[in-house]
Amino acid sequence: MNVTFRQLRVFVEVARSGSVARAAEALHLTPPAVSMQVKEVESQVGLPLFDRHGRSVSLSLAGEYFLVHAKKLLAALKEADDAMQRLKRVERGALTVGMVTTAKYFVPHLLALFREEHPGVEVRLRIAVNREQLVTMLNAGDVDLAVMGRPPRELATRSEAFANHPLAFVSAPSHELAEPTELAAQALARQVFIVREVGSGTRAVMEAFFAQHRVEVQIAMELPSNETIKQAVIAGLGLGFVSLHTVALELQHGLLKLLPVQGTPVMRTWNLVHLGSRVLSPAAEAFRYFLIERGDAWLRERHASLLGPAAPATEPLST
Repeated sequence: MNVTFRQLRVFVEVARSGSVARAAEALHLTPPAVSMQVKEVESQVGLPLFDRHGRSVSLSLAGEYFLVHAKKLLAALKEADDAMQRLKRVERGALTVGMVTTAKYFVPHLLALFREEHPGVEVRLRIAVNREQLVTMLNAGDVDLAVMGRPPRELATRSEAFANHPLAFVSAPSHELAEPTELAAQALARQVFIVREVGSGTRAVMEAFFAQHRVEVQIAMELPSNETIKQAVIAGLGLGFVSLHTVALELQHGLLKLLPVQGTPVMRTWNLVHLGSRVLSPAAEAFRYFLIERGDAWLRERHASLLGPAAPATEPLST
């Protein structure tokens, strides 16, 4: 049944007033517009909801039953709207946000914007060494919300994607592949790479890319730190595969070069995760709403020069 809330409001007002003309006046619509909305509702329901008596109307038996449900739906919508308005005016509370290391390049900025709108909220940050540690924090209740890639399958969680997450290949400016022309994936064959540790999402995305394109590379070093990987690539020790959210400054200042490899950037998603059994505090619910509403737009604006046209996100993976 594809009945809209607008149509429900029209139906309820006609039922209340007993007249299409009076309902039209109350809703600031024309009588033909009201009649059309009522007919559409009746078409969707498949039953006549009103008995017509000249210019007045009265509810049919089906209409009386439908009115009960229509009022419940409109009441639920008002409750949702009231809840959102309360979240916009959260004045106090505590909020603990956990994140994987790659997210530390943007989550603090978004939290700062959130604090500007909710100065009374006490904010704490917890940065996990790896994904497994963040999952442990979630399970123990040490964080209200977690920002990560792949939601944990080992826990019953609620996960909501809020932004695209681009990953791509980078090199030192002096590297032989640091050219403006597009590179085929095979151009990476037998190159030396500085990579994240086994188990990280970035590593998993990279290996999936190589497997898809049947490319074999040489792994020189495995490092658990984005910062160390960046410095090793800048020093010319090899190529890197990184989140573009971690290298904006280095690319802008010419310390790193983005390699225009076909099929990149590889797009994943950032997810906001919390335990499904846990009722979020008003402060946590307010930040959840803030991040889902504004996180992607903020990241796109901040990294617009790196990302180019928006690409569709695929299956989320951790970083």
